[in-house]
Amino acid sequence: MTVVKILVVGANGQIGKHLVSFIQNHDQLEAKAVIRNEKQESFFKDLGAETAVIDLEGDVESIANAAEDVDAIVFTAGSGPHTGKDKTILVDLDGAVKTIEAAKMAGVNRYIMISSFDTTRQAIQDAPRSFAPYVAAKHYADEWLKGTDLDHTIIHPGALTNDEGTGQIAAAPEVERGEVPREDVASVIVACLEKEETIGKEFQLVKGDQSVQETIDSL
Repeated sequence: MTVVKILVVGANGQIGKHLVSFIQNHDQLEAKAVIRNEKQESFFKDLGAETAVIDLEGDVESIANAAEDVDAIVFTAGSGPHTGKDKTILVDLDGAVKTIEAAKMAGVNRYIMISSFDTTRQAIQDAPRSFAPYVAAKHYADEWLKGTDLDHTIIHPGALTNDEGTGQIAAAPEVERGEVPREDVASVIVACLEKEETIGKEFQLVKGDQSVQETIDSL
């Protein structure tokens, strides 16, 4: 049985922790968790997951080195709501672009991006002034990915909650704005890793009334 190894960038985030847990409980997947410092290792070691300490504000080569032995990359890192515009640019945009370039350098073709719900040009114009830099950063990171030859999938989750996942979602190129548990976002990422037909797909994701598998199959 071939095991697919996944580099999870932003593993110590809330989606990332769910995702690594799901991957480590999957018969055909294995996680390599990208973390900011060694203090974050214990959670992942308890799951039996390998870790790589990387600063996304550092050089692209360190990311590429970590990606040399993996089969896919999931980018679910973020600067967080309490940082300034500088971190938004350096992590959500530049960190994402460096990870995309690292994938190319390491020969990793499969790439899944966790974006924001609406990253269109219009969304930047419509966003509150304090939120517009984040939307812009996500917009250009998404566009950079779409301009590559990588086998990519872009997921646009709605308002993220820490509610327990229900496994019931709605996903399509455009859906009505709503909430979605982070745990369900992680489940959707795993489903996309399992299904090659999601390559080249870009979709919005909220909670709904259809199972994850049925929804992903229908994209």
